[in-house]
Amino acid sequence: MDRQDERTTGRPTSSHWGAYDVLVSGERVVGVRPGAGDTDSSPISRNVPDAQHHATRVAAPAVRRRWLENGPGADGLRGSPADEYVELDWDAVLDLLAAEFDRVRRDHGNTAIYGGSYGWASAGRLHHSQSQVHRFLNTIGGYTRSRTTYSHACVEVLLPHVVGQGGTADLLERAPTWEAVAEHTDLVVTFGGLRLSNTWNASGGRARQTAAEGMRAAAGAGVRTVSVSPLRDDTVDEMGAEWLPADPGSDTAVQLALIHTLFDEDLVDRAFLARCTVGAGVLRDYVAGVRDGVATTPEWAEELCGLSAGTLRGLARRMAAGRTLVNVGWSVQRTRFGEQPLWGGVALAACLGQIGLPGGGFATGYGSSGNYAGGSTPSGLPRFLQGMNPIDASIPVARVADMLLHPGEPYDYNGRRRTYPDIRMVVWSGGNPFHHHQDLARLTRAFGRPETVVVAETHWTATARHADIVLPSTTSLERDDIAASQGDLRVRAMPRAVPPHGSARDEYDVYADLAERLGVRAEFTEGRTAAQWLRRIYEQWRARYATALPDFDAFWAAGGVDIPDRVADTTLFGDFRADPDTHPLGTPSGRIELYSETIDSFGYDDCPGHPAWLPASERLGSERSRRWPLLLVANQPRGKLHSQHDMGAYSRSLEIADRARMRMHPGDARARGVADGDVVRVHNDRGSLLAGVETSTDVRPDVVQLSTGAWYDPSSPEATCVHGNPNVLTADTGSSALSQGTTGQHVLVEVDRYDGDPPPVRVFEPPRLRPR
Repeated sequence: MDRQDERTTGRPTSSHWGAYDVLVSGERVVGVRPGAGDTDSSPISRNVPDAQHHATRVAAPAVRRRWLENGPGADGLRGSPADEYVELDWDAVLDLLAAEFDRVRRDHGNTAIYGGSYGWASAGRLHHSQSQVHRFLNTIGGYTRSRTTYSHACVEVLLPHVVGQGGTADLLERAPTWEAVAEHTDLVVTFGGLRLSNTWNASGGRARQTAAEGMRAAAGAGVRTVSVSPLRDDTVDEMGAEWLPADPGSDTAVQLALIHTLFDEDLVDRAFLARCTVGAGVLRDYVAGVRDGVATTPEWAEELCGLSAGTLRGLARRMAAGRTLVNVGWSVQRTRFGEQPLWGGVALAACLGQIGLPGGGFATGYGSSGNYAGGSTPSGLPRFLQGMNPIDASIPVARVADMLLHPGEPYDYNGRRRTYPDIRMVVWSGGNPFHHHQDLARLTRAFGRPETVVVAETHWTATARHADIVLPSTTSLERDDIAASQGDLRVRAMPRAVPPHGSARDEYDVYADLAERLGVRAEFTEGRTAAQWLRRIYEQWRARYATALPDFDAFWAAGGVDIPDRVADTTLFGDFRADPDTHPLGTPSGRIELYSETIDSFGYDDCPGHPAWLPASERLGSERSRRWPLLLVANQPRGKLHSQHDMGAYSRSLEIADRARMRMHPGDARARGVADGDVVRVHNDRGSLLAGVETSTDVRPDVVQLSTGAWYDPSSPEATCVHGNPNVLTADTGSSALSQGTTGQHVLVEVDRYDGDPPPVRVFEPPRLRPR
């Protein structure tokens, strides 16, 4: 509960999980409460009081003792629980860091610096970690960067080939609102569910949570929902969704069977296919089995997905009978061959002929983020510009371990043959790859190869514990900033609520002082303080509008301003549908490409030129499943944003026996002698973890569900992670040579009851620190 007395004051702030008030007594955060007008506020904010003053806050600049004594160099002991850090003052550590930047640039060039900042960090528009560190690295001559995201790399790479770059941007940023769905849609068929807790989070936060009320309104208007997912509760109860518990990873087989039925029963919109697509003939021949002799009939799919042929035929007929929206969640494409369910979803919607109609067609992302289905903001948001990177070197973000372990080796990506650079220095700010990435034992080996690893962080995360130099950053409660997200209702002020922890500093000031040591302070700061930049980015944003908006001082005093040009209702591809010649898509044909000659020309066995069924090894019924018979679904957590504030009260309340909660079907639990509340060892040939068990019929048989986000704890030989991080089990392999996206959503495992007293969780204890 929030701890309040007469001395407690409420101060408005914002986070990626929404706007809320932080309650402060003296210089301490003692509680939180929902922001004004937010009737569906996220419970994630309850983590904030514990996290703000936690023992794992980085209080002073720290250097790993082995690096300090031995100098830069590869070190396989990085990340060891026995590592010791030496606390230094800011001048000393910045002098060391400036000298290291000079050495690496002089001896190896700027390409040898990897600016790996990836993550959500602060919701602020100015103190945005990626923008800060990338601007600094651009100012000193550039760096090797990452491309795409862990969230939806397949979307970002595949869909420009299928619907064009602009169409992809529209799908990600201008999806119809739930109000539009309620008005126009008869049936939503969603692959991957519509998980409400995912919608709490939006990059930049939202003034008010609107997804739950939108889903309820759609259901109240008579919109029916079919959820193809291994988890019954992937949709909110109020939607009354029909649950089709397909085998995880079989979504493409389901889609191809639906397409086969539409062709077989003459339910396809042939006029739309002829006018607005290319490749419909190739798709028709594929599902008919003309090329390989295997027709993708409902009977064929039944053996792969576990849904009856009758259920699939009936669903296809229902979809063709009214206005249908096909949604493919981002989780579905975070698997091996993750491009295929996306392409299959577009093809299914195209065969129905409803792309470009209000409330119909294809979408990707409903139930995946709060930024989605909330409208759009055409004039953009206030931004702190990163500048231009003079180095043309990059990797797909999910291939970071490959890059570090295999410098100079070639790899394929989106039709090009590339070479991994030789990285000597990693600079990370505002992100935790030991949450996002797969096969953490391999990632640990990869982090042992660079000569220097630098991390700017608020807490001693697993990534900070793999660093040589750790720079303590302020949290969003310790500085002034501005918040807003794509499609938000308001741009909001974020005034500082409490003083910085220890000697933590704003990253802007840290990089400014480091830039001074490297002779480029003027280029980095342009002569401005952080306060002056805050005013400037707001005024630059305000100047885009003909409508009179308050100046910065009035905005700050009011606490926010409504966004004038927010668009609440859009019909994706409406102009294209009306006249594809006048409004062509940005594809080679100008049409929706159900067959892509471009992708086909790449010759990738793992991503052919049309939607196809490609059986993954991490699936039920595969050869690998004979040894590891349970399919673990590693979805997003509901108790936190990724791994942020895992030590917080709300996150910890969802644990069992101080470990991540794993759900499994009661029948699978009984077969293994496991009961509610037991600690289990979850393992495969990559690693093992300990988790607490909850049995639930909301999880289909042969599936276990363990969310990501548990702080990685390798402190005991009893398990690779005693806290329950599923990425000690997942494979570090790309979705395909096309997208090279993450494949961490599905992994085959076995589960055994852990007998005896499990080892303690030590990840919430700080590392060993000593003054110099």
